[in-house]
Formats: sequence, structure tokens, C-alpha cells
Amino acid sequence: MNCRPQAAMLFAAGFGTRMGALTRDRPKPLVEVAGRPLIDHALDLLRPLSLPRVVANLHYKPDMLRAHLEPLGVALSLEQPEILDTGGGLRAALPLLGPGPVFTLNTDAIWSGPNPLELLSAAWDEGAMDALLICIRPDRALGHTGAGDFALGDTGHITRGPGVIYGGAQILRTELLDEIDEDVFSLNRVWDKMLARNRLFALEYPGRWCDVGHPDGIALAETLLAEAPDV
Repeated sequence: MNCRPQAAMLFAAGFGTRMGALTRDRPKPLVEVAGRPLIDHALDLLRPLSLPRVVANLHYKPDMLRAHLEPLGVALSLEQPEILDTGGGLRAALPLLGPGPVFTLNTDAIWSGPNPLELLSAAWDEGAMDALLICIRPDRALGHTGAGDFALGDTGHITRGPGVIYGGAQILRTELLDEIDEDVFSLNRVWDKMLARNRLFALEYPGRWCDVGHPDGIALAETLLAEAPDV
């Protein structure tokens, strides 16, 4: 059963501390790559889906993001007085996102290749899956160090361990968010519940991907975009 999500959550509330001086006067989603804010590159991925609801969460320097996003029709979920992390932020935004599964998308990555959200949409099976994550092999990932986040099996099931890197894009059912008692929590808590149910899946991304969570990632991402073939 493929019931495509009708809403997307952009994670845009973080402090961007790894960016150093670049985020002293702006939130990380407004740091530019190839002359455009990171969050605009993320919105490019959403545009072909024509979703009726797109939401971004705000916390650090929210007025700057509000001025940028409101004219674009993005609904805003302000996290005050404290930042809520990915799980808490997603749960707080549910009144704006509406019912059903949602896309979630980090705003600090650049993709080169097929639209990852369209790949997720085509592979989503709500009857079998609680979440479907896009993951990248380390040899296709720029600006990322480490052994990976998940081991990906032949059936698409994933387990914790070295292997592939979570790319920051997924489809996720939101019902399990209500089983977390805390207000501030990571989506890792929800993924662990899905792992226990054997309903956490991943799709390997066939293109290339760059982490732009740190200053060196900007030049890497710009090189990646410059090398991308015209389509």
C-alpha cells in the first residue's frame, strides 16, 4: 500500500554550532551554498511533490527564517522557550502537518542525483513500514566522517551499526511520537521503537550527497553541484 504523505517537515531550528562564525548572525538554513540559502535547496526537493502542507520549525534567530519562509507559503512551528530536538519538534508541529505519514527533511545537506523525496514516495509501503529512510554509502557521501549509522539488509530492513549514513530525508508515521513522555527528544527514540517492531526500513540513495553541517562542507557541496550533469 502506497499512501503518499501530504505534508513535509523541514528541520530548521538548530543552533548550527558546528558552523562557527557563519551562524553568529544567521541561522544555519540561511547559510549560502552556490549563492542560495541551504533551505532553498531543500525546498527545491519538495517543489515537484506539490504537497499541500510544508512546515518548518524555528528556534534560533527565528525572525530571519520567518521573513524568508512566510512569503514562500511555508507554515512555521516556533519552539519557545526551549528547542525541542527532532522528535519533540516534529510532535509540536503535528497540528500544522495534519494526519498521516509525513516527509521529514534536514536542511543542511546537498543532493546530486535523483530527487530523494520522489524515491521515498515511490518505495513507501505504509502497510509494512513505520519509517523509510534515505541512506548513503560512505563512498557516495562528502563531508561526513564515521562508520555510518545503520546496517542495511537485502530486504530493506535496517539495524543499528556501521554501514550506511542517514541522509536526513525520510517518510515517517507519527503515531509513535505520542509514546514518548518527554517534551524534548530525538527521533532516534522513535526509530528504536520501530526497530523493535521490525518496521524500520531504508532505501539506498544512488546519487551523491554532501553534509553541510560544518564550514568545509560548503566548498564540497559547491563542487558537487558544479559537477552535476545538466538535466
